[in-house]
Amino acid sequence: MMLTREFLTKIPLEGYVRRAMAICEDGFTLSIQASEVHYCTPRITMANGNVYTEVEVGFPSDEEPDLMEYAEEPDKPTETVYGYVPIDILDSVLLKHGGIKGVTLD
Repeated sequence: MMLTREFLTKIPLEGYVRRAMAICEDGFTLSIQASEVHYCTPRITMANGNVYTEVEVGFPSDEEPDLMEYAEEPDKPTETVYGYVPIDILDSVLLKHGGIKGVTLD
């Protein structure tokens, strides 16, 4: 089962802009991004996910209550970005959905 740091380390940025969408075991999908152009800490582009303490999450397939306090547009929970989400919070969300099983660019 893959969680945030492993995902950031194993899944490369596509065209230096974004990583593929993460797909969890239960079908839940979300964008997990970290680079100098994303809402993450630190705001640098690295191949190793271990340097990040907060990441940008976006466009989850369903509203996820544990992420809502980070939502840029809380009234559109599946159509917004969630900035500076602590990795431990995101890992707990991922565990709730069975962890990351794969990726898609769709």
